[in-house]
Amino acid sequence: MIKMKIRECDIVIYPSIDKLLSIVDSKYALVYIVSNRSKQMIKTNYYQKPIAEYKSKKEIGRALEEVYDNLIHIEKK
Repeated sequence: MIKMKIRECDIVIYPSIDKLLSIVDSKYALVYIVSNRSKQMIKTNYYQKPIAEYKSKKEIGRALEEVYDNLIHIEKK
């Protein structure tokens, strides 16, 4: 039996960037939105879903999940 070590870089990122870019117009806007939301999570300890429902353990990943789940509404100007 061969045991394989799973590296952090081998894990598929959820949600995928392609799905997120169908919601947000550009990568730059996505970075701006997600970074602000993750800082807000750290500062206020407020999450829009129960923590057990997030797939990610880090605030950046949780913010990406909120964008994907349409919990963060983005106004286009």
